[in-house]
Amino acid sequence: MTSVVPEVMKERISSSNSDGEPTRFASDTGPLVAVRLPPWTGCKAPEADPVGHEGLARERPSSHSQNMSESPLSASGIPPIPPTSCALFCALLVVQCSIGFSSAFGQSQTTSTTLETLEREFTDPLTTLPQAFLKDAFSPVNYGTNVQTNQVVARAIIPRIPPNTLSPFVQLVRPTFSLVIVPTPGGGTRTDFGDMQLFDLAVLPWPPAETGLRFGLGPTFVFPTATSKFAGQGAWQAGPACAAVYTGVPRLLIGFLLQNPISFAYTSPDRPSQNTLAFQPAVLFSLWDGWYLRSADATWVYGWRRHSPSLLPLSLGVGRVMVRPGLPPLNFYVSAQWMAYHQNSPIASRWSINFGVTIAFSRFGKGE
Repeated sequence: MTSVVPEVMKERISSSNSDGEPTRFASDTGPLVAVRLPPWTGCKAPEADPVGHEGLARERPSSHSQNMSESPLSASGIPPIPPTSCALFCALLVVQCSIGFSSAFGQSQTTSTTLETLEREFTDPLTTLPQAFLKDAFSPVNYGTNVQTNQVVARAIIPRIPPNTLSPFVQLVRPTFSLVIVPTPGGGTRTDFGDMQLFDLAVLPWPPAETGLRFGLGPTFVFPTATSKFAGQGAWQAGPACAAVYTGVPRLLIGFLLQNPISFAYTSPDRPSQNTLAFQPAVLFSLWDGWYLRSADATWVYGWRRHSPSLLPLSLGVGRVMVRPGLPPLNFYVSAQWMAYHQNSPIASRWSINFGVTIAFSRFGKGE
């Protein structure tokens, strides 16, 4: 039921229609229009003067207090919002905020998961993420010499995934090159290339991936590529290598890499034979926003032969993984290393500082 009231009427007029339901008149800048209210609103129209046959309404009492008490209009002429509509609006607002918060939280969770995965991949000795690694190890204080030494290590991880392998297993090839600053007998230093190292591990399919435990087995090699006798061992070496990683605990990675190269040929007759066990522990704990703690730079060395050197260094560092849109992920870290024990080693680092950077290749860049 709708009727038009002249524009001069700026106050709300209410009456009852033929069905006994309240009728509300709303006013703006145009004519007043009577709006039929559904019963569920619970709004009751106050008593008002009836509307004449000509559409003209009698004037209401001019008492200000009476107008304020009888008319539900505010001073601006805007009718109040029914309680049901207010409750519905609040409910919609809460739902909208919840959806937005859930979306942002989900995106944050996805980003955190990606960063944590990359942190592990950059430290895992059995990683299948193609990457290039560069580290500088500066030793300001050494045993056996007063000069400062330095070592730059360049390493690549080249995974081979079946069927692109000679075996039915995932194959990891890791060559390592080094450039070293070493002391000379005269008390000075010289810069040379060191020996090249290489291992080729096959990642075993047992135990299942759900356990978070993985193993790798394969050979390791040392090639006498040093450009001086001070920078290398002068021996061709080969031996077994193995690695293990456990990632069953959230935010934590524990693993190791073990190698034992044995010499079988030499570059000169005065070179001693080599048979050395090298154990490199790796521990990583993820923090937040790509930050992490790690201990993966120290290599424990034990010589099986008489009077062979034995070393037990300890390391601890902090790093961060950065993911940039359209660019490969980057990993930066800095760590300190301290020699806790050494024996039969003419020259050894007392403590050193390591700076490392790793860049991933195409797999993560393509979102695989």
